[in-house]
Amino acid sequence: MRVLVVEDDDAIASGLVDGLTNHGFTPTRVRTGREALAAAEPEVVLLDLGLPDMDGRDVCRQLRARSAVPIIMLTARSDEIDRVLGLELGADDYVTKPFSFRELVARIRAVTRRTNTSSDVSDESRAIVRGVLVIDRRAHRVTLSGEEVRLTPKEFDLLAFLAEEPDVVRTRGQILDNVWDVNWYGPTKTVDAHVATLRQKLGDARWIEAVRGVGFRLNEVDAS
Repeated sequence: MRVLVVEDDDAIASGLVDGLTNHGFTPTRVRTGREALAAAEPEVVLLDLGLPDMDGRDVCRQLRARSAVPIIMLTARSDEIDRVLGLELGADDYVTKPFSFRELVARIRAVTRRTNTSSDVSDESRAIVRGVLVIDRRAHRVTLSGEEVRLTPKEFDLLAFLAEEPDVVRTRGQILDNVWDVNWYGPTKTVDAHVATLRQKLGDARWIEAVRGVGFRLNEVDAS
């Protein structure tokens, strides 16, 4: 997921970029409001309000006027009036500094889920196609060579997460944070158990490869 980090403080921005990268996001950092407005559209924006060239609320207003991209304001301003104003300007969420990074990741996931649920996007654009494997997010349906594969909700979410970036290795921590919950404190072996079940249902263990000491990745398997 592409995340635009709009933050002029180098120390804060560095921590955000490193943390987002470790959680499987693809962050791009800019320092000013003008750079934010000129940047390619991401999938979510983390917007500091105290920017050197313009008020972050003006950046939010301009972004919202041209796009439905989810915007999370990051600021030290904790007064209720600031939060209300930010939300009225079109922000999807408002996080005050200092904040827990795990909470921030949870909020990113929450706003993107809400946006994906409410957006008027075609069924085709919601489908993930990996060869003969098709994952339809809107219908919550998986087909393999045209035949439906019956999955539990958690199995579906796990497969969809791995399929978002095939050939990319996802660590168990990333899988737990994205498929289960950032506050999950259960055993990581639950991931292995679900992977084993998915392999069985897909009929070929090669679909999901275990990378020793790292995690799992989805491969495209030739139907022949």
